[in-house]
Amino acid sequence: MKDKRILYVSSEVIPYLPETELSSTAFNVAKFAHSKGVQTRIFMPRFGVINERRHQLHEVIRLSGMNLIINDMDMPLIIKVASIPKERMQVYFIDNDEYFKRKAIYTDEDDKLFNDNDERMIFFAKGVVETVKKLNWAPDIIHVHGWMASLLPMYLKEYYKEEPLFTDSKIVTSLYNKEFEGELNSDLINKVKFDKINNSSVAHLEKPTHENILRNAVMNSDAIIKGSDAYSEEFEQFINESGVTLLNYQSEEYLTEAYLDFYKQNVLELQDS
Repeated sequence: MKDKRILYVSSEVIPYLPETELSSTAFNVAKFAHSKGVQTRIFMPRFGVINERRHQLHEVIRLSGMNLIINDMDMPLIIKVASIPKERMQVYFIDNDEYFKRKAIYTDEDDKLFNDNDERMIFFAKGVVETVKKLNWAPDIIHVHGWMASLLPMYLKEYYKEEPLFTDSKIVTSLYNKEFEGELNSDLINKVKFDKINNSSVAHLEKPTHENILRNAVMNSDAIIKGSDAYSEEFEQFINESGVTLLNYQSEEYLTEAYLDFYKQNVLELQDS
């Protein structure tokens, strides 16, 4: 795996957000891969709760400045970067004042999902791809963590399918249980269709529950990992019947080595269909 390139795209990463199964797994797997000589880049949203001064975030002017089209609206893309102390690992932050400046992550003070979480997902997916294109950094593996990042597999397979930088990239999605209750904005499917994404690729987004968003990610990934130890019976069945290359849940003490072995033995060996 030495000198392979892995792009980690996560909704949450420690130390920038509180420790959860998702934020710690995304960080620990990237850190371990980095320690083994893998070239890594980490991308996450620049949520307003992240303390820019404490974590020494700074804007990268040469990467910022473009506008992304989200449902026929021009939304400015701002890129910030920081280094994880002691690890020499760079973290890129996708930012936009309209979507990410608020001092909350996914929900308002009444614990209701933000109505524009759907657009924030689309913006994050496109922002990651456009930034990696500017970096001209072709990843061997793209590993996606968390529902806010989970439209990325579909956008790579459909919207960016002609982009040569990602021709040989394999997409791995980690699946986490019950990251939110309820549904996102029902207009999500129409906003995705605005980007001329194939109808068959968006079917699961008709009712944008957490599990349906993950179903969409599964069907656009080359491999999947059970990031949690339990799911609903229906989702468990869907995973097992999907036919997508799978790594079962790994406990914390084993997961970093297990993930690296999975990359090497299963993911990089996958043939393009």
